[in-house]
Amino acid sequence: MSTYDPAALECLAAIVEEGGFERAAQRLNVTQSAVSQRLRALEAQVGSVLIVRSRPLRPTNAGQLLLKHAKQLRLLRVDLERDLQELAPRAAGGAREEERISIAINADSIATWALDALGPLARRNLPLEIITDDQDFTQEWLRSGQVLGCVTTLKKPLRGCKVVPLGAMDYVAVAAPDFARRHLPDGLTAHNFREVTFICFNRKDDMQAEFVARRFGLKRVTLASVFVPSSEGQLRAVAAGWGLSVVPRLMAQPLIAQGSLVDLAPDYSLPVQLFWHSWNLESEVLDALSTALTQAARKALSA
Repeated sequence: MSTYDPAALECLAAIVEEGGFERAAQRLNVTQSAVSQRLRALEAQVGSVLIVRSRPLRPTNAGQLLLKHAKQLRLLRVDLERDLQELAPRAAGGAREEERISIAINADSIATWALDALGPLARRNLPLEIITDDQDFTQEWLRSGQVLGCVTTLKKPLRGCKVVPLGAMDYVAVAAPDFARRHLPDGLTAHNFREVTFICFNRKDDMQAEFVARRFGLKRVTLASVFVPSSEGQLRAVAAGWGLSVVPRLMAQPLIAQGSLVDLAPDYSLPVQLFWHSWNLESEVLDALSTALTQAARKALSA
């Protein structure tokens, strides 16, 4: 079996993560020519192109496999660093870029329960990188080898990965009191949802349409939408009267209790099941991440 140069593997990872050769060179503190040479040497060893020179750059299937291998080597190095730190403690320093431990988490989980879960690990200098994406798409980051774990709505594990159920995040439809009085005096109904604007996270976000479809038993729903790519920003836009939005109950409930928001369908909430997927590897760091996230989720989310 071939042994791959760790420096070349990190070069491949840097190109993908930074989105180009120039930024990869800056991160690795080498010349752009050196980056190209390392990649060519790795491609020659593998016998296959590893990077598609498109905009943005993307790894080929072979590149994805080697990218995953590079991430696994990072995980082993971080495990080793933690063990050595316990044997010979030293002053904490900034983590090298090649030590980054990347995970993908949906924005609503970041805004509610996930950061509290990861806080103790971050304070122990675990070099985390959190990538945010829609909960239906975070698994693609794991599939491509760019992260070692993800929070997703998908239940089936990928090959070489394991999955743990986290619980359900309940979503409710809310609006500012004045907006509700003017536009939805009877709350959200099957007859008026087409007359108002829904505030969505981005174009991947189908939460609003799914809420309406399930609430009223409709097969196909078209909504008037604006896009605010931030969980907290969606709530601010709702409070400012831009429209209504379907958001996590964990975020909305305190504002509903204060009277700052109105629950437009108080007899209904949409549960979204979440799962934690991670590589099936023996790693203290990965185990610590999995334990922290699963324990926090089970306290915050519905069974």
